[in-house]
Amino acid sequence: MLKKLNRKNVPASGLGPVRVLQFGEGNFLRAFCDWMVDILNEKANFNGSIQIVQPIKAGMGTLINEQEGLYHLVLNGIQNGKQVRTTRLIRCVAGVQNPYESYDAFLKLAENPDLQFVFSNTTEAGISYAAGDKSLLTLPESFPAKITAFLHRRYQHFKGDERKGLIFLPCELIDKNGAILKELVLRYAREWNLDPSFIAWITNHSTFCNTLVDRIVPGFPKDTIKDILEETQYDDKLVVMAEVFHLWVIEGPDNLKEKFPVHKADLEVKFVKDLAPYRTRKVRILNGAHTALVPVAYLNGQRLVSEAMNDAVSGKFIREAIDEEIIPTLDLSREELRSFADDVIARFQNPFIKHELASIALNSVSKYKVRVLPSVLKYIELKKALPKRLLYSLAALIRFYKGTWKNQALPVNDTPEVMAFFGEVWLENDIKQVATRVLGNTAFWDTDLNKLPGVTEYVAETLEGLVNSE
Repeated sequence: MLKKLNRKNVPASGLGPVRVLQFGEGNFLRAFCDWMVDILNEKANFNGSIQIVQPIKAGMGTLINEQEGLYHLVLNGIQNGKQVRTTRLIRCVAGVQNPYESYDAFLKLAENPDLQFVFSNTTEAGISYAAGDKSLLTLPESFPAKITAFLHRRYQHFKGDERKGLIFLPCELIDKNGAILKELVLRYAREWNLDPSFIAWITNHSTFCNTLVDRIVPGFPKDTIKDILEETQYDDKLVVMAEVFHLWVIEGPDNLKEKFPVHKADLEVKFVKDLAPYRTRKVRILNGAHTALVPVAYLNGQRLVSEAMNDAVSGKFIREAIDEEIIPTLDLSREELRSFADDVIARFQNPFIKHELASIALNSVSKYKVRVLPSVLKYIELKKALPKRLLYSLAALIRFYKGTWKNQALPVNDTPEVMAFFGEVWLENDIKQVATRVLGNTAFWDTDLNKLPGVTEYVAETLEGLVNSE
């Protein structure tokens, strides 16, 4: 019989002082940041626990509190050419506080003298301005406004002590996440007419780092949960599965490394002066390859990323696209780019990660614009030639957005405006006209791609070949 998962039933599961406040209780943070803190406690004497704040009214807080913050993380992947699988009981989470149940209890957390760090993952939409947040007297709705109120309570409680500023490590997948969060916090402070000395305290004594995170986290392993529970002998409703690979790039001050001593625990965390090259590398190689692969592999009959990588046609296509058309457009050293690309390919091949192509297909037009098109444009600029694989992917994307293939529905999922455009454009009988209209849609690409020499002809020819092969 499985044991209940709580601290009474888990030996040596005491908690250190709360040193981290975390906005978000989802799978990614629990499989990434919380896992790292757990390892730091074990290997680097970090001696800290994490207090989670539920960022929205409904969430997983009650369930996490029922298990007293405990859960298992299962890592599956390929490392140095070998399959690796580990299971770890994460012990560093103190619990979850829901500010929608008690705003004052949330603000009281700011009075903790041991608090140093704030982690967050409130989705890309979370770091944004909400005009309805007018004051700190009642619970604000937006994440930045909640942070403003929290910092104000901390500033008041510690009487402006400059040593009590916090270090923010946001994990939201937007460019300059730390800088934008700081800008919004200061905006609220000014709009709420808060003390100028408080605004100066935020500016000078709290650190908002830009970060880049990378780990694939499929989440709850429903297909193998029975085996995992049998292995652990605990009734764990919060098991999370992730890949072995992990990377956290943090743009911050020199002393941050000592305060967050990941170097003592062999964790893949880079402290850098400028993370822009790393962000570009990830967006172009990892995310760009995902986006370029989806329509090609789906029309070729694959449904999973790993399945596509093992296919002779789709696998060869994306490897060559990375090697010959994406890497040559990037500024980092060839050796570093090659090493990262090898890791990406190994991650795509991971047989334990059931990464569905359909899930990556969401909003593919905007993804192609951000992730793939910059490589296309840079390649043309540098090589004075066409990146034919990346443009083949664009043609496949146009065909994908017709919505059916071989009498079967395709998982096209985009904004109403995009869907309406393709619904109209595919009424055209002339394939070249279809290609020309899509390439010329400046709302999609911010430019008319028909103006690039040879692009219209190549995409139209490729699209016609796809149509005729159905």
